[in-house]
Amino acid sequence: MTETLKRTVEGVFVKLLFHKQEMRGMQLIQFETRCIKKGEIHEIVTTSQQDAVCGDVINRVGFLGFAEMTCGGVIERGDEVFVDGRKIGAVVGFDECHYPNHYNILIAVQDTLTADELQLRIESTISFG
Repeated sequence: MTETLKRTVEGVFVKLLFHKQEMRGMQLIQFETRCIKKGEIHEIVTTSQQDAVCGDVINRVGFLGFAEMTCGGVIERGDEVFVDGRKIGAVVGFDECHYPNHYNILIAVQDTLTADELQLRIESTISFG
């Protein structure tokens, strides 16, 4: 098996969110990777539906906020996600209900999380790799 090497995609939070939903109805798109450009802003969402696969509907969500990417690269399913240097989970997939404005990047976590539960602040960092 060949190891895949790629750049860590990094960003900072520009808007924080503090709510959860149990029946959100997001749907994971069929693609497991998305190319992200420097300067793009995407919504970061947590879900406790850890075993979700492409095409699944995601209902249990917690919203962290919107993050501006400070470098471009590829985010893919399975990437570990770090917020302010702490691992919070792994990318489970993408929802494009608001695209082309932004993607919802869904992060698989034990229990849904919001910005206040992670003590996020504007300019908190996020990385995918």
